[in-house]
Amino acid sequence: MSHFPDHWPTESDWSETLVTQFESDWFQELNRFVRQQRNDATVYPPAEDTFNAFRFTTLAETRVVILGQDPYHGPGQAHGICFSVSETVSKLPPSLKNIYKEMAADLECEIPQSGNLESWARQGVLLLNTVLTVRESEANSHRKKGWEKFTDAVIRSVGERELPCVFILWGKPAEKKLSIIGEQHTTIVSPHPSPLSAHRGFFGSRPFSRTNEALDSFGQKKIEWTSVSRASG
Repeated sequence: MSHFPDHWPTESDWSETLVTQFESDWFQELNRFVRQQRNDATVYPPAEDTFNAFRFTTLAETRVVILGQDPYHGPGQAHGICFSVSETVSKLPPSLKNIYKEMAADLECEIPQSGNLESWARQGVLLLNTVLTVRESEANSHRKKGWEKFTDAVIRSVGERELPCVFILWGKPAEKKLSIIGEQHTTIVSPHPSPLSAHRGFFGSRPFSRTNEALDSFGQKKIEWTSVSRASG
């Protein structure tokens, strides 16, 4: 158990699958790097929230994977699940605003007031960033330190199951993961929802209804995307 990183949910079924990663020299080095960064600077999300994606969504229950890049780097925003912000954040980040705009158009629903996506995570949507930590105000500052290797292992763990899953890949870094996703799964690929790229094909891509159509074809329960509310957290 000593190999598990700080605040890892050891009771999670991810533990058995990922323990070999945690025991590796490269992960121990990553863990030391993150600890040192937290000593030297402000790092997001808070240490206790870093692995929330694995706390809220078990491996057995994962039916959808949404892959982000790295956490929000502003105060009080990131809480360990990609694109989501904690309840204390009243101004939604631009990418999340665009995700909601597309959801409203796709599902003909209202745009949620809350940016907390925990209700999606608890339905089996693994909201995974490629990199799990970041220094305050320094986007991509923890890239290429080992997180990518870890999250590749997570994607493989999902992909190697017989249970078919839907992978939603937004943007070029996420699209690069196609090669490690098995053919039995459904992949939905589009530009990133960032304001810089959303108009190049993210808008109109209908990821929410397409995901539910795929889940229905698998004989699995659909995701209640409109469940996002202030009551979710």
